[in-house]
Amino acid sequence: MVLLTGCVAPLPTWRARVTPLVEEIGRQDAPRLFPQEYRSLLETFEHGEAVFHVTKDHKLADSFYQMAFQKAELLQSELRRIRQRKDDEERQRIAEIAAKAEEEQLMLEAAQAELLLREQERIQAEAEARIKAETKLQRTRKEQSQPAPTSYTVRRGETLPQISGRTEIYNNSNLWPIIYRANRDQIRDPKRLWPGQVLTIPRHFNLNEVEDVRRYAGK
Repeated sequence: MVLLTGCVAPLPTWRARVTPLVEEIGRQDAPRLFPQEYRSLLETFEHGEAVFHVTKDHKLADSFYQMAFQKAELLQSELRRIRQRKDDEERQRIAEIAAKAEEEQLMLEAAQAELLLREQERIQAEAEARIKAETKLQRTRKEQSQPAPTSYTVRRGETLPQISGRTEIYNNSNLWPIIYRANRDQIRDPKRLWPGQVLTIPRHFNLNEVEDVRRYAGK
C-alpha cells in the first residue's frame, strides 16, 4: 500500500489557485477590455487542463497553470488600475458637480442678498423722503401759522430785490418796488440800503399794483 501511494504523481499545486482566478476575471470586463490578453490566458489555462486530463503529466500541467496564474495576476492588476481610474474620474465628476452646485448656491445667495439690500435701500429712501416731506410740511404750516412780518431790518449787503425775494416777505424779487414806494421817506436810492434800516413791508395791495410794480422793476 505504501509502495502504491509513492508511485502516484502529486496533483498540480497551481491549478487550485489559478482556476477561481480565471473564473473571476471572466466575470469582469477583461474579455471586453483586454480581449487578446484574456484569450492568451484562457489558452494557457486550457492547455494546462488538456495536459492534466489527457497526458496526466501533472508536472508539465502545473507549469502551464503557473504561467496562467502569472498572466491572470497581470490582467487582474490592469483591471484594478482601470477600476481605480474610473473611480477617480467618478470622484472628480462628483466633486465638480458639488463645486458647481456650491458656486450656484453662492451666486443665488449673493443675488438674494443684493435684492434684499436694494429693498432695504428703497425702504430707507422712502422713509427719508417721508420724513423730509413731513418736515417741509410742518415748516410750511409753521410759517403759514405765523403772521407775515410788516417790517424788516436791513442786513449788511442786502438789496431790495433780495429782501423782496425772501420767503417771509413776498417770495418774489420783482415786487421790490412795493417796499421802495412804502419807504420813500428813508430810501433815496433803491440801489443803496443801509444796515439797520427798518423798512415797512406793505401787506395790502391789489393785482393792478402788482402788475404795475413788476413793469417798474423790469425797467
